[in-house]
Amino acid sequence: MGQDGRGETRTTGSGADAGARLLARLAVLAAIGSLVVLVLAIGDGGLVVVGAGLLGLVVCAAGVWWFLAHRGVVRLFGALVAIAAPVGVVVLFARDGLWQTALVLVLCWGLAAAFARAALRRARPRRSKRAIASTRPQRPFLIMNPKSGGGKVGRFELVDRAEALGARVFVLDPSAPADVAELAREAVAEGADLLGVAGGDGTQALVAAIAAEHDLPFLVISAGTRNHFAMDLGLDRSDPARCLDALTDGEELRIDLGDVAGRAFVNTVSFGVYADVVQRPEYRDAKAGTALTLMPDLLVGEGMRRLDVRIDGTPLMSQQALLVSNNAYTSPDVLSGGARRPSLDDGELGVLGIRVEGAAEAADLAVRGSQSTGLTVTTARRVEVTSSATHRPDPDEPGPDASATDGSETDHAVTNAPDADDSGTDESGTDESGTHDSGTHEIPVAVDGEALRLPTPVVCTLRPGALRVLVPRDRPGVVVPAPPVDWRRLLDLAFGRSGHSSAVHRS
Repeated sequence: MGQDGRGETRTTGSGADAGARLLARLAVLAAIGSLVVLVLAIGDGGLVVVGAGLLGLVVCAAGVWWFLAHRGVVRLFGALVAIAAPVGVVVLFARDGLWQTALVLVLCWGLAAAFARAALRRARPRRSKRAIASTRPQRPFLIMNPKSGGGKVGRFELVDRAEALGARVFVLDPSAPADVAELAREAVAEGADLLGVAGGDGTQALVAAIAAEHDLPFLVISAGTRNHFAMDLGLDRSDPARCLDALTDGEELRIDLGDVAGRAFVNTVSFGVYADVVQRPEYRDAKAGTALTLMPDLLVGEGMRRLDVRIDGTPLMSQQALLVSNNAYTSPDVLSGGARRPSLDDGELGVLGIRVEGAAEAADLAVRGSQSTGLTVTTARRVEVTSSATHRPDPDEPGPDASATDGSETDHAVTNAPDADDSGTDESGTDESGTHDSGTHEIPVAVDGEALRLPTPVVCTLRPGALRVLVPRDRPGVVVPAPPVDWRRLLDLAFGRSGHSSAVHRS
């Protein structure tokens, strides 16, 4: 199995199946080895190792919940518990001479997990979509945010390099918010045959929507902070200037584009706790501090909001947080910051819902992971979100002007929200509780990191193959993420028939 410079992962013939089967068998052997070690060590405290490890994990998770959901003495107690639990387990192992047994068990299980993920990655089903040849754009138009990514536009001389390649560049002024969608429309009216953005994913989505509307190619320049969209396209995130190579030697990918209430998104739409936090003006300058200050109210207090969701018509009730993504994220841990999308053209939304009401459910989530009753992971074609009747509005919630944007590093580069007047109701008729004069309820939503408020029900859908993305022919490519360990599938692969004679992963 190999990956060329264009991000194509190939597995050919019976050699791929044989390699995946061998890795699967090694995973099974390592798992059996950990069980053997446990059985042999029963008299020497093997069960104590497992029991203490699980207990430490449970207590640590409970401590984290108390730390996040409470203030004052309870928060301090939660922090102490979260730290003391793993430390106590280590001290127990060291004092009673159990560290060797624990180390062998961890190594065996770690090897089992590593072999399992490698086997499942290697056996990933074939994908047939390929990039197509593209003609060189004659009148490319690029929008660049000089503050994005800590000043990557200036640091990598992106304006000069783009103009040298024949592009017309508009540099956003952080002191004067601009409507980037309108800028893109004007460029199209003037004859632009490509639109592109050097900035964060929020701005990428707004301009990508205009490109899709006019069926023009779209250029992603990885000049943001995290560059999740660029990462899942297989672009170089360390040197955004390499993205400009697509203007002279590029090829096109057809990918899906998400839609939330008529607004495009390229990565995610977040509802619930995270969406509430990013509404706050202070979040931009103090993310962790703002989140810790608000969490108790959002999880168990007066600002508590619950979401009722319909996933392709199937109800999912009273969620605390919901993440809807343009194609599904996958990794060993779908909740981790390192989660990736192996494909952007599967035609389905990824859906992740979380409901944790107390320390016991937090512990259940920590131990059981994706099997926890508090976690829902699925895919869908349509997701409809409303606010649960149990929501108690926070009188301090900011109004719609919280989404006002200024071209800063978080790429709040568009402002369409009216200013609130002195009466507490803005020009659109929305009062501070998030309810229109007509009775329509609004909820906070974070669209590709941008703070918005949208009337319910908020509907998320996907437009399959709507966006043409121009990428450099020579690019790092997509790193195929390790899938979650599925032991049933792994046993099938190890001792049954894999059913795949060849595989191609293309993103």
